[in-house]
Amino acid sequence: MLEAANLSKSYPSPAGDLAVLRDVSLTMAPGDSACVMGPSGSGKSTLLYILGGLEPPTAGTVRLDGKNPYQLSPDALAAFRNREIGFVLQDHCLLPQCTVLENVLVPTLVGEADKDAPARARALLGLVGLGDRLDHLPSALSGGEKQRAAIARALVRQPRLLLCDEPTGNLDAETAEVVSDLILRLHAQQHTMLLVVTHSEALGRRFEKRWSMQRGVLTV
Repeated sequence: MLEAANLSKSYPSPAGDLAVLRDVSLTMAPGDSACVMGPSGSGKSTLLYILGGLEPPTAGTVRLDGKNPYQLSPDALAAFRNREIGFVLQDHCLLPQCTVLENVLVPTLVGEADKDAPARARALLGLVGLGDRLDHLPSALSGGEKQRAAIARALVRQPRLLLCDEPTGNLDAETAEVVSDLILRLHAQQHTMLLVVTHSEALGRRFEKRWSMQRGVLTV
């Protein structure tokens, strides 16, 4: 279960504190999926970073399966984030010097040894249609293929929560639809909690739960 209660986030500015999030609350259970839509600067990405353990809130609490990540030590927080949360960003962020398989395995290189990780990575790459591209470098992939590899990387640790920040933002319409199909299909198979922030009306229509963010206020 993901529980966010009364989240606020502000940053200091010469004119006083700048409020980016205002009293945001939400809950998600395993198998739930939702998208957050709103204009640029409305606080969507900030919310995602707070839920993902990347940016502490100014006020409020986050709990994932009863654990508040911001009460952990820095090392424990990093381990928690690596183990429990998967991220898919607008940019694939693949390491150019590593093969597709090596990129997918990057999250498994820290923490306890995971002997099943290589087999799981190969299986995921097969599911995303890259089973024959394991030894290719990212430079040999199309934009859509790079994003599919990034999705496999996000899921290789079998996270409870998958967070996607504009996952189709850099793709043409046809490729965006393929990537959207893939994210939703893998979410259903792995029974994750899936939260996507997007400007895309086409992607937003794929979700039964569509939440709106306006000036830091989330309407659930």
